[in-house]
Amino acid sequence: MKQEAYIIAMTRSAFARSRRGGFRFTRSDDLSVQLIQKLMDRLPGLDHARVDDVIVGCANPEGEQGLQIGRQIALRALGKQTPGMTVNRYCASGLESLAIATAKIRSGMGSCFVAGGVESMSVIPMEGYKFAPSFEVAREHPDYVIGMGLTAEAVAAKYSIARSDQDAFALRSHLQAALAQSSGRFAEEITPIEVEESHFDGQKRHLRKISVLCDEGIRKDTSLEALSALRPAFSRNGSVTAGNSSQTSDGACFHVVASESVVRDLGVTPIGRIVSCAIAGVEPLFMGIGPCAAIPRALDQAGLQLQDIAVVELNEAFAAQSLAVIREAGLDPEIVNPNGGAIALGHPLGCSGARLAMTCILELRHRNARYGLVTACVGGGQGIAAVVEAI
Repeated sequence: MKQEAYIIAMTRSAFARSRRGGFRFTRSDDLSVQLIQKLMDRLPGLDHARVDDVIVGCANPEGEQGLQIGRQIALRALGKQTPGMTVNRYCASGLESLAIATAKIRSGMGSCFVAGGVESMSVIPMEGYKFAPSFEVAREHPDYVIGMGLTAEAVAAKYSIARSDQDAFALRSHLQAALAQSSGRFAEEITPIEVEESHFDGQKRHLRKISVLCDEGIRKDTSLEALSALRPAFSRNGSVTAGNSSQTSDGACFHVVASESVVRDLGVTPIGRIVSCAIAGVEPLFMGIGPCAAIPRALDQAGLQLQDIAVVELNEAFAAQSLAVIREAGLDPEIVNPNGGAIALGHPLGCSGARLAMTCILELRHRNARYGLVTACVGGGQGIAAVVEAI
């Protein structure tokens, strides 16, 4: 029997700075296993054997994130009886995982899933270990293999996004995130993760255990002057800098998505649900504008309009891209990323979509509002958008 799908538990790790933060020595599977086990502890009545699948978004599933990391995580976190799969839609992978879980439950192909995503950008480089694009793709669609920073420069030029506006947007992201962090808002989202790392005291190497508790990229003391002083990062005469781009990060986020019957059997109250989810393709050179093509589709699927949306979580791949989407899609800037975004918090690629959905649902609950919109651009010329509902 087809049933509705509900999110009944969700959490994430803190987002750590790649290559120098708290998870720089932590494998993605180790991080995910610990997080999922702590998430399942919140649902003591849920037998692990009842989980139909573990769906893991991962943008670079190779090297330490290879060998079908989804199954590895499921095997270690929940046991040999629980299968796992890996989903790669680049920056949309975590949200796509939630959409797959939701669709499977609604179609009668399962009743309980763990879904989300993980990425270690400390361990796996942005383009993976071996950058080997297809000659035909490079010949027929050369912009497909262009660097993401250059696509942001292309969007800035096409949509006349000024450097000063980009820096102001980045400053807002940090200030809003700092306010949310100091008020304890992110404590609702984050589960502390214990890691072991090497420490050298000047004479001898030691192993020590630490707990990673807080997002590491938020700069509460930054200023417009500091951001304006940064040099362009991708083009000599460009406007996109390290300060108005998302931060490379390590992190994981997972949700438990369950059917009405599972909700009833467990006696739990749902937190929210994915109402709709849509994907769209755009010109790869202007991939940052992808949400503008996906948002109308997601709203149409849900039978809603923009005025029905109380909160928008837009992945801040770049300030230039975010501002172009806000303007072109007609979004209200006041309801976009009220707690900051990826410029401040970081962007662990395969994880971010799941984090956006969680942040949006929690913000809706704080506002006693019903519908939110989660959206992101996707490398290669795609956009994703989902309507979420807080319950």
